[in-house]
Amino acid sequence: MRARIYQPAKTAMSSGTAKTKHWVLEYAQADARSIDPLMGWTSSADTQSQVRMRFDSKEAAQDYAKAHGIDAVVTEPNKRKPNIRQRGYAENFANDRRSPWTH
Repeated sequence: MRARIYQPAKTAMSSGTAKTKHWVLEYAQADARSIDPLMGWTSSADTQSQVRMRFDSKEAAQDYAKAHGIDAVVTEPNKRKPNIRQRGYAENFANDRRSPWTH
């Protein structure tokens, strides 16, 4: 069985980092999907591809994979760049501003 271990990225719809602290073990698809001729739904006999397991650390996920004989590939996350502007919008109204702020 093959799987991948990764840390999920934040969603594009929010700036928060919820659900990005844990590590996920996700099984690779082992069987091809087929289209049901009557309804047109896609289906597969492979139920392992639906399984996603969460772990608190990368080491815990690797230990689980090793204990159960799963060939897992670890994908390291790309970290976010630090903010360029530290003060942001409040900087416009600061007392120590170099020049007066106008519209």
